[in-house]
Amino acid sequence: MSSPIRAWLVTVFPEPDSPTMPTVSPRRGASARRLTLRDVDELFDLRLSLEVFAARRAAETAAPGGEHPALQRIMDQAEEATRRDSADDIAAANTAFHAEIVTMTGNRLLQASLQPSLGLMHWLFRITSAGTGPRVHCEEHKQLCHAVHSGRPQLAEALAYAHIDIRREPTLRSLSGLLPAE
Repeated sequence: MSSPIRAWLVTVFPEPDSPTMPTVSPRRGASARRLTLRDVDELFDLRLSLEVFAARRAAETAAPGGEHPALQRIMDQAEEATRRDSADDIAAANTAFHAEIVTMTGNRLLQASLQPSLGLMHWLFRITSAGTGPRVHCEEHKQLCHAVHSGRPQLAEALAYAHIDIRREPTLRSLSGLLPAE
């Protein structure tokens, strides 16, 4: 992870026990407010809209030419981080994996739409990955990577949807003692 992103994450999420949500207001600038379970639930809605579409488009884009080296490189890093059981590296690789799928679409507006959520995704991946099994995540990412590289848009879309949606309830349940509802 580059130092400007790390600096932003430390600013926005200073402590794992007190997550905040960046907000931008006209004539007031940027600030942070306490993250809520509603915010996390809405993030899942956003991801199901953007990332599922992105997985489909990435597979459509990859179909004519096959492999995408950046996605495979990130997948290799994720597998290595999972083998080492390094929570920080797993979270970074998972965030990079999801971001790269969006990048593969070539859709700049889609990329700009997801960008503000990457810090929150990274934080969630870091604090919830142990409970949901990093090896399971890694295997699901490998399946999604294969579907994208194989140019199978419907399979990529279905795998992305299942991968994201199956995490909603366990994530909200695990955060219920940490975050307020609203």
